[in-house]
Amino acid sequence: MATHGPVFDAMLQEFDSAARLLNLEPGIWKILTHPKRQIVVSCPVLMDNGEIEVFTGYRVQYNITLGPAKGGIRYHPGVTLDEVTALAAWMTWKCAIAQLPFGGGKGGIICDPTRMSRRELEALTRRYVSEIVDAIGPEKDVPAPDVNTNDQIMAWVMDTYSMHVGHTETAVVTGKPIELGGSLGRREATGRGVMICTRESARHLGLAIEGATVAVQGFGNVGSVSAQLIAQLGAKVVAVSDWKGGVHRSDGLDLEALAEYVRMHKTVDGFPGGDPITNDQLFALDVDILVPAALENQITIENAPSIKARIVIEGANGPTTPDAHQHLHDRGIFVVPDILANSGGVTTSYFEWVQDRHGYFWTEREVNERLEAKMCQAFEAVLKTSLRYKVDLRTAAYIVAIGRVANVTRLRGMYA
Repeated sequence: MATHGPVFDAMLQEFDSAARLLNLEPGIWKILTHPKRQIVVSCPVLMDNGEIEVFTGYRVQYNITLGPAKGGIRYHPGVTLDEVTALAAWMTWKCAIAQLPFGGGKGGIICDPTRMSRRELEALTRRYVSEIVDAIGPEKDVPAPDVNTNDQIMAWVMDTYSMHVGHTETAVVTGKPIELGGSLGRREATGRGVMICTRESARHLGLAIEGATVAVQGFGNVGSVSAQLIAQLGAKVVAVSDWKGGVHRSDGLDLEALAEYVRMHKTVDGFPGGDPITNDQLFALDVDILVPAALENQITIENAPSIKARIVIEGANGPTTPDAHQHLHDRGIFVVPDILANSGGVTTSYFEWVQDRHGYFWTEREVNERLEAKMCQAFEAVLKTSLRYKVDLRTAAYIVAIGRVANVTRLRGMYA
C-alpha cells in the first residue's frame, strides 16, 4: 500500500535530519520509516434521503513499540491515506517525547460533517468502528477526537466497541464526556501545555514573563485557553486573531470580555475592546511571544522575516513551514515545536486512559499537577538535547523521540 505523499515526505524530512545525528543504524531506520499497519475500510450509510452512500475510512497504526497506538479520528473531505499515515507517525514521536506508554496512530473518514445530520454522523461513526473493531481496544489502539470530531462521537465509538465485546469498555477511547469516563482537565490540557512551554522558554531565556507581551493566532480551544493561562502568569496578551479577523490592544486585551464576545458572535472580529488587525499584522507585531494556535502552514518564508517575537510556541500542528522554521532559527528566534508544545492534550488523554483502566478518577488539581510534571520533564529533555547537539528544538525533539523508540526496538529485538 502506498505510504509516500507530500505530507509523509515532510515527516520523513524531519525524521532523516535527526536520525543522521543519532547515527541510527540502517535496519532501525527502515523499521521506523514504515507504518506497521494501514487499514482502509468502506462504510456504507443509509442517508436521510433514503439513498446509500459509501464513505472511505482509514486507521493507521504507525508504530506500537512503546505500547498501544494513540491518535485521533478526523472527519473531513480532504482526508487522505498519506495525511493519516504522516499524522500517525507524528503521534509516535509526540508520545515518545512525553514518555507515554503509547505508539502512534491516526484515523480519518472522507466526509463533510457540516452537511450531515446527527443521525447520519452517528450511523457513519458506528459503521466505521464496526469495520475496525478488531484492530482497536485499550491494549491495541486508543482513538481520540480530532478535526470535526468531539466527545459525543467518542461516546458513540465507545458504545459501539462495547456492544461488540459484550461489556462496557470506557478505556477504548479518550476525549469522552466526563459521565462516560472522561477526565477532568482534558479540555484545557493542550492550552495548559502551551502555557507551561511558554513559561519554561521565558525562564530559559531570562525573559520576565510578568509584563511580557503576547500575540495569539487562533482563538479556538487551544488558543483561547493558552491566552487565558499565559495572562494568569502576568503576561499581557495584546493581540488575538481567528479565521475572520483579529483585534489588538497595546495595553492588553480583556480576555474574559473577548471570550464572552466570541461565545455570542463566533469570532473575535469586531470585538469593541481593541483595534482591528489582520493575521499578517499580528505576526509582525513587536511582541515577546507569538503563539500560532490555528491551522498548519501559517508561518511561511514570505511572512517569517516580519516576525519580531523572541519566542514562538507552536500551539497548532505544523503551523510553520520547514523553510520558515529555518529562517526563524537562523535569526535566533526560540521556536518550541508542535510535537512538544501541544503534547498536553495527548498526555492528559493518557491520564484518562489510566483512570479508566483503574476505575478510579483524579481531581482536576491532580490532573493538572501531573501534567505540569510531565510537560516540564519533556521540555527539559528536549532543551538539554538541543544544547548537547547544538541544534534547534524541533530537531532535538525528534532526536529524543527517535532515540527512545529506537532503543526499545533494539531491546525487544526481531520477531522472526
